[in-house]
Amino acid sequence: MDADQPVATAPFSTLIDAASLQALLNRQGAAPPCLLDASFDLTDAAAGKRAYREAHVPGALHVDLHQDLSGPKQPDGRGGRHPLPERAVFAATAGRLGVRPERQVVVYDRSGGFYASRAWWLLRWLGHAAVAVLDGSLPAWVAQVGALEAGDSIAPGGPPYPDAPALVETLDADTLQSRLGRWPLIDARAAERFRGDVEPLDPRAGHIPGAVNRHFQLNLMADGRFKPVAELRAAFGELIGDSPPAEVAHQCGSGITACHNLLAMAHAGLHGSRLYAGSWSEWSADPARPVAVGLAGD
Repeated sequence: MDADQPVATAPFSTLIDAASLQALLNRQGAAPPCLLDASFDLTDAAAGKRAYREAHVPGALHVDLHQDLSGPKQPDGRGGRHPLPERAVFAATAGRLGVRPERQVVVYDRSGGFYASRAWWLLRWLGHAAVAVLDGSLPAWVAQVGALEAGDSIAPGGPPYPDAPALVETLDADTLQSRLGRWPLIDARAAERFRGDVEPLDPRAGHIPGAVNRHFQLNLMADGRFKPVAELRAAFGELIGDSPPAEVAHQCGSGITACHNLLAMAHAGLHGSRLYAGSWSEWSADPARPVAVGLAGD
């Protein structure tokens, strides 16, 4: 490592840059971080695993959105397209991957943190504080360090992650509906889906009444790294106004990219906002739930 590069200090709890990750991996006499590759593609469920096997950060283990980071879909649409896994099931998954309370976890993908942020949120839901997303994803690692390996790394196995208080909060559809108009609600989907111009995935087009739109890609610079803290803080400040972060809710299509906005807010020092995990896929499947179209306020 270059002498001018920063010295890594653990734990990291939002983002970590490639140089700091390299420093953690090179530390002598300390356990290396648990590396998780969350690469996935919603249009080809096998693509993430293929990409991982072709090249990944040395020692990283692959986590699959459907198999590891979601629970089974319900026939009535409850929980949405990517329901949260049962907490005990995910605790067993984390333990199998080698996640321990004292161990730093670093998650990355090939999509600017699109999927890695879901793994970050879930581990915090388990009560694990020392988990961070690699800023700039795999391309940042390749540009900074370059080292990659192919094939499969073997999960070390281990007991389930011990029961601990969650570090993040959720809210269900009924609770969210009772707070519409009082709590800011941020929708991370693309603008055309938010407006209801198109809906390729879910039962109805549009958005939850009162929601405001912030596509998760707006959190990133052109090179795929997150924007500076001050810029993120100002952008989210415009959306939430004087509301405390603990009274801010996030949603998207199915509870995945909403986690990207949650990560961006946390990195900007705006901690405590909540995930509506079922998101639009659950909300729109219930004909009794109200729906809005157009821009917020139309």
